[in-house]
Amino acid sequence: MGSADILHSVLFSPKTNPIQSLFHTKPFSEEELHLIQTVADVATAQGVKAYLVGGYVRDKILGRPCSDMDITCIGSGIGLAEAVAQKLSPVPPVSVFKNFGTAHLHYHAFDIEFVGARKESYREDSRKPAVEDGSLEDDLRRRDFTINAFAISLHRSDFGAFIDLFDGMKDLESEIIRTPLEPGLTFSDDPLRMMRAVRFASQLHFKLDEVTFDSICDQRERIKIISAERISEELNKILLSPKPSVGLDLLHRCGLLDIIFPELVALRGAEYKDGIGHKDNFYHTLQVVDNISRNTNDLWVRWSAVLHDIGKPATKRFEEKAGWTFHGHEVVGKKMVSRIFRRMKLPLNEKMKLVEKLVLLHLRPISLTKENITDSAIRRLLFEAGEDLDSLMLLCEADITSKNKQKVQRFLSNFELVRGKLKEVEERDKIRNWQPPITGEIIMKTFGIGPSIVVGQIKDSVREAILDGKIDNEYEAAFQLMLSKGREQGLEPVQG
Repeated sequence: MGSADILHSVLFSPKTNPIQSLFHTKPFSEEELHLIQTVADVATAQGVKAYLVGGYVRDKILGRPCSDMDITCIGSGIGLAEAVAQKLSPVPPVSVFKNFGTAHLHYHAFDIEFVGARKESYREDSRKPAVEDGSLEDDLRRRDFTINAFAISLHRSDFGAFIDLFDGMKDLESEIIRTPLEPGLTFSDDPLRMMRAVRFASQLHFKLDEVTFDSICDQRERIKIISAERISEELNKILLSPKPSVGLDLLHRCGLLDIIFPELVALRGAEYKDGIGHKDNFYHTLQVVDNISRNTNDLWVRWSAVLHDIGKPATKRFEEKAGWTFHGHEVVGKKMVSRIFRRMKLPLNEKMKLVEKLVLLHLRPISLTKENITDSAIRRLLFEAGEDLDSLMLLCEADITSKNKQKVQRFLSNFELVRGKLKEVEERDKIRNWQPPITGEIIMKTFGIGPSIVVGQIKDSVREAILDGKIDNEYEAAFQLMLSKGREQGLEPVQG
């Protein structure tokens, strides 16, 4: 029996290990077994003790997909990585990071990082550690959480031995996030671990250990030394978890959200005046994010759910007859998107533009359900939403969070009518992703003029006439209207 076969039978046999009886483990693939066996054989040949460690072991136990494999060895991780690469076919390139004593290679679907066991210490104002060689216990001790501090021996003398120095299996079984060491030390050393604690709780739907949670509350100000990029990376993973509200609510309760995302916290609370109140828009937003997450894994569509009402605090007013209003919050919210994305170092590209568009338009389909649906209104929505119409409809349906089941059903039924009308008008008028047949270049060439406000005015008039159904969506009708609007501006077409 090969070493990888031994590993599989030892670790995942109900007869030899209680893990199998507690959890639905995910079997090793042939590629994994080959890779593990190669690492074990090379380490044995070098006389080096090597271990599978960390999140890879955790995810195998939980039966979660895992492609990131961490190998810790007592010795040079770089040397082991380079030797392992030479035994694989085709030979993968090895990326070496000498300053950190680590090496990385990509083999088939797996990313494997090799590192020598080490001890780490941190300065007060930095998360960059001072590193020195250490034992396996030193290496596991420095890890963030007990459920990430597992190791499996790949050494011939105790091959397949499962090492759990901090009762991580007990915490897995109890669904608890806890630090191996005193949490104040763990989080002070590396404040990003506070975000990671919340992220794992959200991804796995685990609870934060009470002492660990209290320590995050105490240490939250230290998150300020972490770069915006690293914080956003963790926040994105929270948003991609099955139920993002778990993580967002934890971030709020421990005080981290006030520091990293104050605009979202500003939605918190319900104000009452003359006995009239409004809903808590923070928890409404969390429900919208959960709703949309059941229907899409698109991170940026989920971001649109987070930000759809972000303009409400700035637009909140109390009117005697209408009560609380948030007029124009979609316009204000759209303008806030770019500021938030810049501060958080999120991409300032088509992803941001998608979020801006969905925030700006998120009330439009809802308004259509409250009035007679005209072809003109449908054409405008098709034109402005374009290829993102389906995402917009997902957002609008997710925005229905009423506890009144009859009200929810009424809204959903109205949305079905809107969807039907959208399909009907689109099939007839082909407006989605449509560009008006008259461009600025045609206008300038026809009238012999250069770029000007007049060109934009004529172009807008033609577009609006088509969207309002006043002329057909075809070139000749649009051209004749262009000539008419040009003459109104004192322009005549040039000859030839």
